[in-house]
Amino acid sequence: MLACTAHAEGKISIAQQFGIGYLILDVVQDQHLIEKYGRQQGLDIKVEWRTISGATGMNEALLAGALDVVSAGVPPMLTVWDRTRGKQNVKAVAALGSMPNYLLTNNPNIKTLKDFTDKDRIAVPAAGVGFQSRTLQIETARVFGDSDYKRFDTISVSLPHPDATAALIAGHTEIDAHYSSPPFQYQALEHSNIHKVLSSYDTLGGHATFNVLYSTQKFHDENPKTYRAFYDALAEAARIINSDKNAAAAAYIRVEHSNLPLALVQKIVNDPEIEFTISPQRSFVYASELNRLGVLKNKATSWKDYFFPEAYVLPGS
Repeated sequence: MLACTAHAEGKISIAQQFGIGYLILDVVQDQHLIEKYGRQQGLDIKVEWRTISGATGMNEALLAGALDVVSAGVPPMLTVWDRTRGKQNVKAVAALGSMPNYLLTNNPNIKTLKDFTDKDRIAVPAAGVGFQSRTLQIETARVFGDSDYKRFDTISVSLPHPDATAALIAGHTEIDAHYSSPPFQYQALEHSNIHKVLSSYDTLGGHATFNVLYSTQKFHDENPKTYRAFYDALAEAARIINSDKNAAAAAYIRVEHSNLPLALVQKIVNDPEIEFTISPQRSFVYASELNRLGVLKNKATSWKDYFFPEAYVLPGS
């Protein structure tokens, strides 16, 4: 069998998005942990880091073979898992932590979902398909009925979190709502004209995984040492963060070249609502709800159906 040059053992390309939801990856990058665990496997692993906004671009790059591992919210991962079963067999590698996402608005008339009108515009990273849109669809189905779960897709606008935050704070654009994420929601809420309408934790019933890493069966199977080094690096990064969250906040600013005040980032990473763990939490809520709504054709029986086996050593849900 010919070796695959595109995924030669000892190379890995990883893409992340914007925000503190990717702190585990920032620490991996800052501390060169993949390279560290690669050396333990006898490999000199070359790591390529990319930043892409939105799940759509992530999924396209992964399926085209342009990236080995991508990151996005649980719903986009489940969508590509659903569509590639029996083909590329995309599955999750690990969770990147549990943190709430807030639906924010600068419109004082909006207190609940029922107050949104056709004149409002909700900014999300990937309209209709991303974490924020899918979470909103689940909540919308509960409020307005399953048949109307896409009610707010028509007023959703795809915009990266930094741009959406700036628009919401400025208050002079068509964007008057933003389904945000850390650290952007904390920045926005420092402004008195902005308030929270909803938290993703309200929809999911408590602490729940925000982002996950995922890859193809091909990369997983053809690069066992590289994959193991990557997984071990993620596990150590989570331990590093939880042992000194203030130091991890400084690493975030270094890697992301962030202009945020260190004190604000430290406040966020120490927020009790946020948990840095590679174990999936409440991801199965998405799997079951999105299958019920018809978004996912395949019905998962547990979280293990859409995670690679290396993750099974930890508890999950």
